Amino acid sequence: MSLDFKQIFTAFMVLFAVIDIVGNIPIIIDLRKKVGHIQSEKASLIAGLIMIVFLFVGKSLLSVIGVDVNSFAVAGAFVIFFIALEMVLGITLYKDDDHDAITASVFPLAFPLIAGPGSLTTLLSLRAEFDIENIIIAVICNVIVIYAVLKTSAKIEKIIGANGIKIIRKIFGVILLAIAVKLFAHNIKELLA
Repeated sequence: MSLDFKQIFTAFMVLFAVIDIVGNIPIIIDLRKKVGHIQSEKASLIAGLIMIVFLFVGKSLLSVIGVDVNSFAVAGAFVIFFIALEMVLGITLYKDDDHDAITASVFPLAFPLIAGPGSLTTLLSLRAEFDIENIIIAVICNVIVIYAVLKTSAKIEKIIGANGIKIIRKIFGVILLAIAVKLFAHNIKELLA
């Protein structure tokens, strides 16, 4: 087991930017208003479990359908790129507004809002570059942050304000664009080698 704090921090920041839990505070608050109560613990644990399971099973699943990790990482870089564009430009390329009050903590909160296509693709992209134990620690750290944000979302919104959330979202969007370019460049090089 080789713990590398630089890898942990980088993986944490990449996942934090992709999950964009702070940018999703308005959606979380709206969901709380619609369904009454969200189980923060349940949503955080299920999202973390989905991400960790996909981290292990995702590669096998890809090999069954005949796709290598580098190809998936390149595709993931495109997905991350478009998520970043949404954040920076303030546009929505895809949005699903169906909410079921009974399962709000699991769907749409844990999946696909937290552990969605972007974060799952990012996990496999990171796996192509980082040690798995460092990614798991980064996922666990993100789950802790997600839990804290879910528990205190109303307070955070009051402190930061709507404009503060927009600024944070745009900053993380630019960081995410750079990360998408890096993931693409690294993995396309591996494919062409």
